[in-house]
Amino acid sequence: MSAREGDPAVLLRAARDGDRGALARLITRIERGGETAAEVAALLPAGEGAAHVVGVTGAPGAGKSSLTGHLLAHLAGEGLRPAVLAIDPSSPVTGGAILGDRVRMDGVAPGAFVRSMATRGHQGGLAAAVPAALRLLAHAGHDPVIVETTGVGQVEVDVVAAADTTVLVVAPGWGDAVQANKAGLLEVADVLVVNKADRPGAADARRDLEQMLDLGHISGLEARSGRRAGIVMATSTTGEGAAEVWRAVAAHRAAIAADGELDARRARRRRGEVVALVGVALRARTDAALAGEAGRAALADVAAGRIPADAGAAEVLRAVLDGG
Repeated sequence: MSAREGDPAVLLRAARDGDRGALARLITRIERGGETAAEVAALLPAGEGAAHVVGVTGAPGAGKSSLTGHLLAHLAGEGLRPAVLAIDPSSPVTGGAILGDRVRMDGVAPGAFVRSMATRGHQGGLAAAVPAALRLLAHAGHDPVIVETTGVGQVEVDVVAAADTTVLVVAPGWGDAVQANKAGLLEVADVLVVNKADRPGAADARRDLEQMLDLGHISGLEARSGRRAGIVMATSTTGEGAAEVWRAVAAHRAAIAADGELDARRARRRRGEVVALVGVALRARTDAALAGEAGRAALADVAAGRIPADAGAAEVLRAVLDGG
């Protein structure tokens, strides 16, 4: 059977030999979830191996994808085999990824692997799919693996918080967007990048970040690791600063590897994957129960006002627990 005919074990061997098409097909299976994803996951090592997982996030328009493209080129130039999972919002029509990030990164580093993964509006499903995809990419020989998100919502915070190193990209004029989300994003940031540093206001953006970090002992921004996030200036239109960004990322990884925090973060990622998979399974059983006779009857009784919503929910829960 050829790799393209679909046997997961054959596809995995082909992916390890550098077959990008086979790797893409395996990630698609992971995205689908259920038994299809379980077949792939069963073939992968339980741990991520040595691959460095880097989360890149920030408000829309900060230049994350362009910066990531320059990082890919830099890493490929260093002889590494980087990969990117670009977490894209889903199309409201097809449910697929919009692919904007992938378009901006394709072609910048021929040896890199870039893949968009659609959110499809399912935070739990994404939280389960990303760790499995990370294991797959590492098993296929890609290191580092960058997880790049398109926004600053809860899905993005949860995904990048599971990374070994999280990079938050901001730009001049960033204040309102990140200020509103700082309780999530700034708390998980290990490296801060002021992008578009050639624009007016870049120095002000850096100053504001420095002031927030200076107050970290009050605001709790240092609570995640106990260390101060580094700040790097970059210009994604030219690639200036990309090497400095990567040096800051590599320095952070070395620091957390030395004090045991790297192992702790990876353990949290594995625990989070378990929780996410349980949630996905419960969601599937709930959907089945709602579509069944008991679920339909409970919904009809609640809609007609014959029973309160909590009683209807109890009926559905009984059906879920009974497997019906």
